[in-house]
Amino acid sequence: MNAVFAEGFEEPEHYADAPPDKDWAARWLANPDHIALLADTGSTPVGALAGYVLRKFEQARSEIYIYDLAVLESARRQGVASALIDHLRAIARDIGAWTIFVQADIIPEDEPARALYRKFAVEEITALHFDIAP
Repeated sequence: MNAVFAEGFEEPEHYADAPPDKDWAARWLANPDHIALLADTGSTPVGALAGYVLRKFEQARSEIYIYDLAVLESARRQGVASALIDHLRAIARDIGAWTIFVQADIIPEDEPARALYRKFAVEEITALHFDIAP
């Protein structure tokens, strides 16, 4: 997955330069609130989706956050991202999640991603994202 994200986002410094060790990866994958989907052509990964189940406090319900979704350039516009989202929707139904949400940057080069999300969305909300240092 990290290799797909590194190439798909053109950000190896975030996804490939310091990969987690096998124990970290095993613990992450074992967590039922973590979702990892990988699309492949049979032998070659071409797309990936990482998500999180967020258990809400205000009601006994969950939602799913798509944290990362990337498709390699060679596989774009072939339905890979849509298939990943459709698979995630099935997972959401299975666990009883009430919604799936995703953030998209408001920059021209991210318009293809926004167009994809609009295809699935019931509404589009404009929000700002703030990173707060720990």
